[in-house]
Amino acid sequence: MKPKNAYLDFKSIFLLIILSASWGFNQVAIKVTNESVPPVLQAGIRSIGAAFLVMAWMRYRGYPLFEKDKTLLWGILVGILFSVEFILIYCGLDFTTASRAVIFLYTTPFFVAVGAALFIPGEKLGAGQVLGLCLAFIGIITAFNESVSMPSGKMLTGDIMMFAAAALWGATTVIIKASPLAAIKPGKTLFYQLAVSGAFMPAASIMLNEPGLANMTSLGWSSLAFQIIWIAFITYFTWFWLISNYSVSRLSSFTFLTPMFGVLSGIVFLNEPLTLNLIVALFMVGSGIYVVNRKTARKNSTEQAQGIHSTNN
Repeated sequence: MKPKNAYLDFKSIFLLIILSASWGFNQVAIKVTNESVPPVLQAGIRSIGAAFLVMAWMRYRGYPLFEKDKTLLWGILVGILFSVEFILIYCGLDFTTASRAVIFLYTTPFFVAVGAALFIPGEKLGAGQVLGLCLAFIGIITAFNESVSMPSGKMLTGDIMMFAAAALWGATTVIIKASPLAAIKPGKTLFYQLAVSGAFMPAASIMLNEPGLANMTSLGWSSLAFQIIWIAFITYFTWFWLISNYSVSRLSSFTFLTPMFGVLSGIVFLNEPLTLNLIVALFMVGSGIYVVNRKTARKNSTEQAQGIHSTNN
């Protein structure tokens, strides 16, 4: 389906800035909540709460969730990948800073670019994407170099976990685009991920002998509510609305703002240090994201001018 607006207007840009700031700050919210809620259990509670909100919204809009459309096995697969991804994110934030975590996590567009070129027919890496990958690679090496120099190795462990989470996020995105999930409502795909992780993560929490909610504080409850209601429900559905109304390539060019907001949030709210390595990594990864998506946006604009339309899911 061709988006209604080929170019971004003030409303869409304003929403994109709000979304990027929210997603960047989310790492701070997770890290704060980890102090009173075990990480895997926290992720499971978020998924369960958001799943009920998504289900209520889908029923309100009259979109079926349980029809037979041959997507169940694919939904379970992306749900498992989603579960492992968020276990790595929530646990990884116990080992590394929120500022570093958001940089590693938002290398996802590069995993998507490579995965799409390998597994989705018609997709290939262009010169702009290769340049973006090179910029991001330099940034990641710079960031890893700092964590390797730490004597305890704790930060390196967290960095690796966040990098692995980014790879799983990318794999999930490619599977969704290359499977029958691409033909269903985005809300149902999101529900698959939330419902499966909502069942998987509490079980994993029990197996890991996490202590439960005994030390829950009012700040922890507030932060958890923020993640459930604002992040996993409102911002995700706002993103889906933007995708359905604007060019996804032009929207994606704004994702470079998220790691910038994430680093800023970690510094302002958690007093995390701003090192030279972190600045270089942020600049390289952010520039790489922008270059990859900017080149794609130009290509799609040319195709639209020639009358070639693509489907954005």
